[in-house]
Amino acid sequence: MQKNILHTLFQRMNPEFAFAVEYWDGKTEQYGQGDVQLKIKIGEKVPLTRLMNEPSLTFGEAYMNGDIEIDGKIEDLINLAHSNKQLLWTKNLPNLPKLSFKKAKSNIEHHYDIGNDFYSIWLDETMSYSCAYFKDENDSLDQAQINKIDHVLKKLQLKPGETLLDIGSGWGWLIIRAAQLYGVQAHGVTLSEEQYTKTNERIKSLGLEQQVQVTLSDYRELPKQNLCFDKIASVGMFEHVGRDNYPVFMETVNSLLKDKGVMLLHTITHQTEEPGDPWIQKYIFPGGYIPSVREIISLLPEYNYHLIDVENLRLHYAKTLDNWSSRFEEHLDEVREMYDETFIRMWRLYLQSSAAFFRNGGLGLHQILFTKGVNNDLEQTRAFLYK
Repeated sequence: MQKNILHTLFQRMNPEFAFAVEYWDGKTEQYGQGDVQLKIKIGEKVPLTRLMNEPSLTFGEAYMNGDIEIDGKIEDLINLAHSNKQLLWTKNLPNLPKLSFKKAKSNIEHHYDIGNDFYSIWLDETMSYSCAYFKDENDSLDQAQINKIDHVLKKLQLKPGETLLDIGSGWGWLIIRAAQLYGVQAHGVTLSEEQYTKTNERIKSLGLEQQVQVTLSDYRELPKQNLCFDKIASVGMFEHVGRDNYPVFMETVNSLLKDKGVMLLHTITHQTEEPGDPWIQKYIFPGGYIPSVREIISLLPEYNYHLIDVENLRLHYAKTLDNWSSRFEEHLDEVREMYDETFIRMWRLYLQSSAAFFRNGGLGLHQILFTKGVNNDLEQTRAFLYK
């Protein structure tokens, strides 16, 4: 009976994607048209009723536990799922509560405080955990992450003596490089104790204590310190804000940014407003919500923000994730000294499936540049970015 239910579901899927399923009784069925490159092995311990009701979450958990095996590329599996998204995902947007300071911190700790030792295994030398920028297809990950930081800093058009804030400053390389290259006073803020500790170590080792500082706090606390900045960047943090908190984010930026100041928002995006993947929300980024581009753009006029530039680095993020995934797999022995096989399978699925979603267009990565009020003193073309 349960096998028949799954068989019916798979028969309803897009026939353009050929795949095979090996069931727990040893029998294999083929679905779709063409040559089969993907085979899914389903064990008898998979809760089939739940798989029908919550396919993404149940499938992800079953893969983590080894009850489902994938013979082929995870990217092919994601392309299959994405082509059947109306069948597998709900259209309803999540009704998420506003994140308190305490809840926001616990969500960040869930992902970013796994440990600096873990992230240092597969990130680049800067430990940049966001989309890199490959100016040349042969750029190494290290070079591409420096390219990304430089691309952000160039867009902000920094000048010596200006003040820069990085909201969600990660392991600190953006504020450090901004101080080194542009002579600005740079300030970072993070909720991650691991990132805070590593950033301070880097600042001290480079002798930049008088020029760069980092705060361990919620970004919403900064206005209480009467701080004000010429330029603000936020790279890979907006996805954690939560949909109901967008006005709070924009109001906070407004209180921190000087008149005519420039803000660069670097964030993962959806094409339209969509609920988050339940497996990702439970195991990878609790409390997260990926915005659509139009959600962000529509907010700007409400705060007298003037849009300057929008750029999509979607394929750059796919390549970034390819690099992370390869480095992760190359260092599995080191990862196994820290975590069990369930953790490894979870991260493998996360990294490889994310790359697939960026490559097939399910996700985008946008850099959105805007000013507070009218600023007529900025460069008139993009030519300066590529000098």
